[in-house]
Amino acid sequence: MTIEDVVAMASRALYMIIKLSAPILLISLVIGLVISIFQTVTSIQEQTLTFVPKIISVFAGLMLLGYWMMNSLKGYIVELWSDFGQYIR
Repeated sequence: MTIEDVVAMASRALYMIIKLSAPILLISLVIGLVISIFQTVTSIQEQTLTFVPKIISVFAGLMLLGYWMMNSLKGYIVELWSDFGQYIR
């Protein structure tokens, strides 16, 4: 196993992490921004107001995108383990 192989494997792993976490992080970001704008407009300065909508939206996002996320991760793991013979040299 060469250094190029290790770098390629790490690169694919980082890409998979970003690809799977980006939708949930974007959902949380958008909900947080909407709640912040609502707090600014209404002058409500409660710090805990953002947590419940974020938790609910992230949970809903995981429910909607979970199947796709698990299939993507499963495909990556199957690909990684199917090439396992190349890594042991």
